[in-house]
Amino acid sequence: MPGGLTGPRRTGRRAGPSASTAGPGRPAREPAGAADGLRGGRTRPERRPGYRHRMAEAPEKFDAAMTAWREWQDAPWGRLRHTIAEANLVRHLDGPGGGPLRILDLAGGDGGDAVRLAARGHHVTVVDHAPAMLAAAAERAAASGLAESVTCVRADVTALPAHLAGGEFDVVLCHNLLQYVDDVAGTLAAALAPLRSGGLFSVMAVNRHSAALNIAVREGDPAAALAALDTDRSRARTFDSVLRLHTAEEVVPVLRSLGCRDVHHYGIRGFCDYITDDARKRDPAFYADLERLELATTARPPYTHTARLFQLTATKGGR
Repeated sequence: MPGGLTGPRRTGRRAGPSASTAGPGRPAREPAGAADGLRGGRTRPERRPGYRHRMAEAPEKFDAAMTAWREWQDAPWGRLRHTIAEANLVRHLDGPGGGPLRILDLAGGDGGDAVRLAARGHHVTVVDHAPAMLAAAAERAAASGLAESVTCVRADVTALPAHLAGGEFDVVLCHNLLQYVDDVAGTLAAALAPLRSGGLFSVMAVNRHSAALNIAVREGDPAAALAALDTDRSRARTFDSVLRLHTAEEVVPVLRSLGCRDVHHYGIRGFCDYITDDARKRDPAFYADLERLELATTARPPYTHTARLFQLTATKGGR
């Protein structure tokens, strides 16, 4: 793929179990990217409104949650989420030569991924429906000296403005969005539309396989873990949202049916979430060891299947 994630890296504010409960001496609930504080197995099935409605129904919900969300981003588990995702992208984009890439970050929230990629010399367009998230993304980019490299657009990711929908981007990210939608295939098709042929697509979501294990280890509740085996629903505390959980095995065939090839499966936070001493993760030496472990196992089965999040990268069409 032309153009690699190369050049000097300027590290901006780094992003990464629930911020509202995490901290020394206070065990955090299980982390899960944008869906932190998930509880599996106890959410009753219910009819959920579509993505557009849920994102627009209460913008103040996102404003109120921003403090907790920022704390979560700065916590060890939040930093790991972004570090591992970035490393997995670099596996496919890093190479000699080439200029800056045009990257579209769908449901990009407060720019945790965008600022890291902009720091590598690329231009990133962040799309989100929550004004508070976009304001935080712009603030983060400016604080890192990257304001000119990050553009924020308020839009529904399934109904992008024409200049984005036909943008022929080099890379499209669709991270932590699938748990908020009912139509996975339709959402992925819409996300792939702005990507040029031969471009790189990255999708990330909460891994349903991890739900029961997470509950058993972190909450010590085998009954709830047993119930989690038979549900695809959970709840995010920070944004008070009912989520639908997926597996990589379910999403890979959808990507292939949409014309994607060279699909790679990675796991994010295969160990962090199952270590219950969250205070210890804030120790720099322990965190460094944990980060090395996570990087070493992100592409290594069986850890890809039990990690808290799964990330899939794929190439769109062509050869």
